[in-house]
Parts: sequence; C-alpha cells; structure tokens
Amino acid sequence: MSEPHTTDGLISEDTMRLDRSADLQAVLEAWHAATLRLEKTHVALQEEVSRLTTELEKKNRELARKNRLADLGQMASHVAHEVRNNLVPVSLYLSLLKRRLDGDDGHLDVVAKIETGLTSLDTTVSDLLHFTSEREPQCDCFDVRELVDDICDTLAPQFAAQGIEVELDVPNDHRLFADRHMLRRAVMNLVINAIDAMPDGGELLVTSVQTADGVEIEVADSGDGLADDTRSRAFEPFFTTKATGTGLGLAIVERVADAHGGCISSTNCAQGGAAFTLRIPTQQLASRAAA
Repeated sequence: MSEPHTTDGLISEDTMRLDRSADLQAVLEAWHAATLRLEKTHVALQEEVSRLTTELEKKNRELARKNRLADLGQMASHVAHEVRNNLVPVSLYLSLLKRRLDGDDGHLDVVAKIETGLTSLDTTVSDLLHFTSEREPQCDCFDVRELVDDICDTLAPQFAAQGIEVELDVPNDHRLFADRHMLRRAVMNLVINAIDAMPDGGELLVTSVQTADGVEIEVADSGDGLADDTRSRAFEPFFTTKATGTGLGLAIVERVADAHGGCISSTNCAQGGAAFTLRIPTQQLASRAAA
C-alpha cells in the first residue's frame, strides 16, 4: 500500500525557490544601486577634473600675465626714470628761455607749445612710475566723501568746460582704512576716464556703498558704454581706444585695488554709459596693519 501524498515537500521547495529568487533580486538591486552610485561618482569626478583643469589654466594664464607685467614694469620703470632725469634740465632751460623772450609773443607761442608737449610727456612718465610702483599701502583712516570732494574740486574746470553735471551719492559717514594717496589716484583715474567718455557733455555719478567687508566706490558716466572687446581688455596695460594717452589709467586702478586686497570691475549701465566699481576690503587691511 503506497504512502499518502503530502504537500509539505512541495511547499518547502517553492519556499526555497522564492527565497533564492528574493536573494537574487536583492543582489541585482544592490548591484544596480552600486552601479548608479559609481556612475554618479564618475560624472562628479569628471566635472571636478574639468573644473580644476579650467582653474589651473586660468591660474597659469594669470601667472604668465603677471610675469610679463613684471618684466614690462622693470623696463618701463627704467625708461621712466631716465626720461624724468632728462626732463628736469630741459624744463629749467625752457623757463630761462621764457624769461629771455619776455614780450616776444611770437616766440613765446612756440615755447608754450613746447611746454605743453613737455607737460604731456611728464604725465606719461608719472603714469609709468605709478604703474610700476611696488610700494606697500601706507594705510590710515579717512572720509570717502572728503576724498571724492577733493577730486571733484580739482577737476571742476574740466567739468565746466565739457558741460558735465556731477552728482555725488557718498554719505558723510563712510570711512576707509587705506592708502589715501593711492586711493585718490585710483578714483581720480576713474573720474578722468568718465570725463573722456563724455566729450560732448553728460552726467557723472559717484556713489559709495558700505559693505560688511569694506567700501565700494562706483564711478558711472552717461557716455556710449563699453564695447565687448574694450570691456575685456579695459584693465590691460597700454591698451587704449583714445587718440592720446598711455593706456595705463585703468591698469593703475587695478594695481591700487590689488595692493589693497580689493578689486575693480566694469559694466555697462542699463540706461546707457559705463560704470566702474572699486572694492576695498578695509577689514583685511586693518588686520594686515595690526600684524
């Protein structure tokens, strides 16, 4: 007589098959998840490598640029000193000649033209010396409004001659801890640059904003604005779109900003014209002076 058939064995085999299937499914899911993580990691690594490569290329270009500027600065400094040394006696002789020609209007006109040429040459030499100067900022506290007022008073005749209206939005309580002489030179260059952008008159706006890090001084004009090529090369030494000039004005501004641990940027205004913003981080300078 045969044994009675039971389902216990079949159930056990089915359960084992289900367990094996579940284990396999778990392994496949874990493998899939690991694969996805590896893919994401690979993509992230590729992006990081690309970012670092781009950053390295940028740093290398900047280093090469600074090396070129250093070589150029040494040459320019030598030439500027030699020219200035020779300008001094020429200016003295010119003064003597003016005294001897007193009353001779015809010859004095010629001397005046020579004098104008020497003044222009002296300005060029001063720009070269300012550009190549490597001195550390001699920092002190001063009022930004007082500095801007001083510059505008100096340039008032040019404003009047070109029909330029000046508006100042510089609060009286804004103070800077910086090298006043260097900052005056930088802001002066920005204002002169704005004047040159408005030969037929316009509006000049100087603003100051106190930030958590320091002060931002912006000089905006109502001129034609900056072309893309001009904007990308604006701070490049000896680059200029003017018929006259050294092309060092904005380069000197950038040099002053760098010396103070700050920066300079440019943009075209929505209503027309261009704006240059000089950022000076006073806290960094204060800690540097304390050290």
